[in-house]
Amino acid sequence: MAGKKDSYGADAIQILEGLEPVRKRPGMYIGTTGLDGLHHLITEIFDNSRDEAMGGFANDIEVALLPGNRIRVTDNGRGIPVDIHKQTKVSALETIMTTLHAGGKFGGEGTGYKVSGGLHGVGASVVNALSIYCKVTVHKDGGIYIQEYSQGKRKAAVKKIGTTKKNGTIVMFEPDSAIFPIIDFDAKRVMDHMRQQAYLVKGLRITVVDASKYEGKIKEDEVFKISELGLEVPSMSFYFEGGLLSLVKFINHDQKPVHKNVFYVEKKTNEWESVEVSLQYVDDIACRLSAFANNINTPEGGTHVTGFKTALTRTLNTYGRKNNIIKESEDNFTGEDVLEGLTAVVSVKLREIQFEGQTKAKLGTVEAQSSVNTIFSEAFSQFLEENPDDAKAIVNKVILALKARKAAKAAKDSVLRKGALEGMTLPGKLADCQSKSAEDSEIFIVEGDSAGGTAKTGRDRKTQAILPLRGKILNIERARLDRMLESEQIRNLVIALGTAIGDTFDISKLRYHKIIIATDADVDGAHIRTLILTLLYRFFRPLIDGGFVYIAQPPLFKIKKGKELFYAYSDAERDSIMKKLGFADVDLNEITTDSDEPEVEGEETETEESENTKKSDSKNAKTKKPSIQRYKGLGEMNADELWETTMDPARRVLKQVNIGDGVAADKVFDVLMGSDVPSRKSFIQSNATKANLDI
Repeated sequence: MAGKKDSYGADAIQILEGLEPVRKRPGMYIGTTGLDGLHHLITEIFDNSRDEAMGGFANDIEVALLPGNRIRVTDNGRGIPVDIHKQTKVSALETIMTTLHAGGKFGGEGTGYKVSGGLHGVGASVVNALSIYCKVTVHKDGGIYIQEYSQGKRKAAVKKIGTTKKNGTIVMFEPDSAIFPIIDFDAKRVMDHMRQQAYLVKGLRITVVDASKYEGKIKEDEVFKISELGLEVPSMSFYFEGGLLSLVKFINHDQKPVHKNVFYVEKKTNEWESVEVSLQYVDDIACRLSAFANNINTPEGGTHVTGFKTALTRTLNTYGRKNNIIKESEDNFTGEDVLEGLTAVVSVKLREIQFEGQTKAKLGTVEAQSSVNTIFSEAFSQFLEENPDDAKAIVNKVILALKARKAAKAAKDSVLRKGALEGMTLPGKLADCQSKSAEDSEIFIVEGDSAGGTAKTGRDRKTQAILPLRGKILNIERARLDRMLESEQIRNLVIALGTAIGDTFDISKLRYHKIIIATDADVDGAHIRTLILTLLYRFFRPLIDGGFVYIAQPPLFKIKKGKELFYAYSDAERDSIMKKLGFADVDLNEITTDSDEPEVEGEETETEESENTKKSDSKNAKTKKPSIQRYKGLGEMNADELWETTMDPARRVLKQVNIGDGVAADKVFDVLMGSDVPSRKSFIQSNATKANLDI
């Protein structure tokens, strides 16, 4: 701008040294500083130990959750080198822990890693930078060496503290609360991840010890592994010789197989690289495909998945035509057809590996596509020839999927034609918002016309749309698209969202960037919410992955004391409010009411005022019990209450729906909403104590 002094000079250029970039921009290295990023710290350290096992140098890893938010990972590998590094002039241990892109994972000759998941060499140093305290203990060449750090900086040089007959590395760290707003490690999440990793490295034992709530003093310096202390704490060990074959059987534990034999192949492409694939079809319509590259889960797929899908489609078409199972007049299978009901795991191990981004969600190595395509195609063709009964069952399963796809397309076209998705013919029950910007718009999916009417009255018409659903929608867990679209409620929702469905799904046409499920706080409301989530998970998964789906949290209680009004969203919050009002010890059953009318404390008679009466009235005003209204449904609230507590962006509470573990989420939906009654009964019995019942 003319006349404005230019102050942009060399002194404005900031250089971040050492590990400062990590602390300045942690999201660039671990994705997020939320709970996902917090747990990613464990993965980064564990991956180093697992890479030792992949190289054949270790067979035992322990991950321990300790009191004080500390994590301890132990392996019996070679131990991090502690001798002086030629370039940095300090120990190799200190170099690895305090320098980005330093490690034995960059190829070349020698004793470094030939196959590794930690391509970038930033894992240990990033964890160190984001920890308020970190200590590495190395057992190597008969000596025990330690070094301690804080926020990525060493406290002292590496020192030898004793002798040992063991080999291995122990890394203990405590995340920095200045980086992570919430530090709460989930033991189950850790165990689930470690179980998965044990399937991927045959012959590796992984033990998880949850001593996070142990109240005694843990002398971790006195033992190599925490499990050696004999603490009475939850622990679990995983060890699988079957590799991916065992993993597929585990995933399909509650499923009905279409064919008896599980396909499996593992083949090396050279001394260090290999392809491993296992699959089995089940009587279901969902696809469960997991992929890994150097044991790193790649949820967004990549070149190895492309190679697998291409080979699978081509091989089944070839076999079906060759054996006259597919008639000449019938169309070829598509990729969509062959994936229906498939449970498969694809794993590649590569020396030169390229991920798209530090979080490694997608594989980009071009060579992986041809390797998987060739090896899987040859092995699967042989499997089909050697197992004709299995082959026929698989092809017939895919033929059913092809016919269902055609029927679904016809049904979908009949619902979505004439530009309905462009907003020309929106559902009559939808009260749309005025804004045409999807980023600013949100839709409330509410239970019933009563709540819908209240929400329409109380909403912000500019940005908030309301779609009431009548009763419980169809359970789509085992319903194909054509039957699903026969439901008026589901058709209305599909048209309102604007994305289309199935092979024509287009997330760029989403009409609202907040999809908010608002149901009553009772059993029926929970069931309706689960049905909607099942629909979104199975047919609109990108909406959940993209963070567009939310669950409204209406208050459970309204507390009135005189002219004061409070809303409580849980029993604990209700009790806290009552405590602040001076009624902590009162029996809530005596004052809780479903009526909005103030309680009558007793009849009053008109008498001539006196000083004693005035004192008594003043005392009663202070001790009069509040009234508590327990909301059963959104329809019980008036429009102002619903806006103030549930819809006002400035005050409402929303829970964002996300998927931490796709395999586990898929299993839960299948058990709860599928047709296997014994599995559902077992699940309910096992988790009954966790249920929050409103009786």
